[in-house]
Amino acid sequence: MHMRRIVALSLSFLLCACAATMEAQLDAVRAGYVDGNYVATANEFSSGDRPESQNNLELLITADSLFHANEFAASDAAYEEFNHRNIDLTSGDLGREVGALLGGNLANDYRPYMSDALFVSYYQLWNALALGNHDDARVIINQSYARQQDMSREYDALVKQIQSDSTENAELASQIRNENAQWHAFRDIMNPALMYLSGVYFLNTGDFSNAKTYLQRADGMTDGNKYIKSDLRAANVRTAPKNTIWVFIEDGFAPKLREDRMDTFVMFSSGPATLSLAVSQPLFATPMPMVDGAKIVADVDALFMTEYTQYRVNEVLRAFASAASKAALQSAMYNSDSDSAPLMGLLATMYTLSTTNAEVRTWATLPQRISVWRTTNDKTGLLEIKSGGNLVATAEIPSAGNYLVYVRLTGGAPDVKTIKIK
Repeated sequence: MHMRRIVALSLSFLLCACAATMEAQLDAVRAGYVDGNYVATANEFSSGDRPESQNNLELLITADSLFHANEFAASDAAYEEFNHRNIDLTSGDLGREVGALLGGNLANDYRPYMSDALFVSYYQLWNALALGNHDDARVIINQSYARQQDMSREYDALVKQIQSDSTENAELASQIRNENAQWHAFRDIMNPALMYLSGVYFLNTGDFSNAKTYLQRADGMTDGNKYIKSDLRAANVRTAPKNTIWVFIEDGFAPKLREDRMDTFVMFSSGPATLSLAVSQPLFATPMPMVDGAKIVADVDALFMTEYTQYRVNEVLRAFASAASKAALQSAMYNSDSDSAPLMGLLATMYTLSTTNAEVRTWATLPQRISVWRTTNDKTGLLEIKSGGNLVATAEIPSAGNYLVYVRLTGGAPDVKTIKIK
């Protein structure tokens, strides 16, 4: 019996490395981003497969890496491949549940979070603006709103609970006459940065009606962001700002998941078994210092955790059900009336250990937060972006006019993109 336990525990190290391997691979992806090796890192993660042959997570990381490498058309094509897969993001999937129960969470392809889909729209909008494809930008905004509507229906009950539990509920009720107040409860479910970028786009194209609509939503989702309020006032009076620069800053990394695992040798009345449980645990990054003058638009930690918390209940229930069924299988095999019972029991133990894993996959390169700094184009040709008075990035502003500046801060070399919008 003692030898059987040693064998089982040894197998746990040999056969249960799936989640640990995935964790290490995603950590390597983040490290590659810090070093600025976007495409090479993504290619290593996907083994160099073409986007159409990649799994869902590989595809998202590939598309994101191409965006950061300024290969905007290729990035958009990869994101379109994701869109064409028509992944059901809002309802249950019995096949996936059975697959996870029998083969572990990593037996299925990565099922993107609904917030992932909104980030696809967010980066596609940046791609379209960088390429100067304004017609595509409008289409992307419309598609993203359809996704947001799906999300709002899925989380309707959750939103109502957020509203009822909020200490601000009384204040919210008194402000409900304001046409943007209803959006406050959606700030940790949708992506306010996508709303704001859409509003800024419409404001600069002179579509003040749509600008007002999207800026109202962004204003409702944020806590008094002065830049959004200023742009909303401009939309209301149908006047676009002049010589203005909107700097969208992404910093840090969103939460990563680690496997919390337990493999315990137990003795049931029917016989021995290895009880294996595995669930995920979120780990949060230490926030980076804010850019001087910047105001938070989207708290990606909160976006992720709002959705993850809902899924984790099902993950834990599935983990217990899987552990119980696989323990029963082992016990039955070890106690079968057969000369090969020890071998059958050992195989059942191997199956248990190798198919018990937590879902640790996330779109690992997403930022921890998105903030915005709105400043004047002083026509000097160079915009200095500072944090605590220290220079962290610079953006070339070649002429007068309105500009969008995208900045990605990871602790290494910053990724800066400048786009003339008007």
